[in-house]
Amino acid sequence: MTSRSASSVIVLDFETTGLSPNQGDRAIEIGAVKLQDGIVVDTFQELMNPGFRISGFIEGYTGITNAMLNSAPSCSEVMVQFADFIGNDNLVAHNASFDKRFLDAELDVIDRSYSGEFACSMLIARRLYQEAPNHKLGGLVEYKQIENDGVFHRALADSEVTAKLWLKMLEDMQDDYQIASPSFRLMQQLSKKSKSAVRTFLTTTCRG
Repeated sequence: MTSRSASSVIVLDFETTGLSPNQGDRAIEIGAVKLQDGIVVDTFQELMNPGFRISGFIEGYTGITNAMLNSAPSCSEVMVQFADFIGNDNLVAHNASFDKRFLDAELDVIDRSYSGEFACSMLIARRLYQEAPNHKLGGLVEYKQIENDGVFHRALADSEVTAKLWLKMLEDMQDDYQIASPSFRLMQQLSKKSKSAVRTFLTTTCRG
C-alpha cells in the first residue's frame, strides 16, 4: 500500500460532535476527495445523525444544525457507504490522528475495516513550510495562495482544500528537490523527520 504514488489517495475530513470518540463523541459529517494520479476522480459527502442533539457550539462552528441532522441517515448507514468508497486506498487528512480516531471508531461500530494507511498533511506541511506563520489548514491555504471558496469546517470543503494543499506539496517537492512522483511511504517518512533533517533527507532521496 505504502509503495503507491502519493498522487493517488483519498483525502478525507470529519466534522464531529466533539474531540474524542472515547468520550462518546460521534461523526456528523464526512467529506472525501479521491485523487488518481493527481486528478480528482470522485467525491463523497454525507451528513450523519449521531443519535443525539449536538451542542450550540458545534452548530455555530460547523454550520451544521440539529434540524439538518434530524433528517440525515444514521452514522452506520453512511459509514457502510464510505467504507466501500475508500476501498483499499491510502488516506490523507489534515491532523490525521483526529480523523483516524473517528474513522476507526465509526467503522468499528459496523464491523468494517480498511487496509490503506494514513499520512498527515499538517505534519508534512510543518516540515516543508517551516517558515509559514502557522500550519492550520486555513493558514496554509493563505500562505500558499491556494484557491478556495472561503468555507471551512465543512467536511467536503475542507477535504477539497486539503487535497489542493497535498498536490501543492507534491509539486513543491518536484520543484525544490527534483523528486518526481514521490511515494506514499516517502510522505509518511517525511512527516516523522525532525525539521532540521528535512533538507538532507529530501536531497538524499533525490540523489537516490
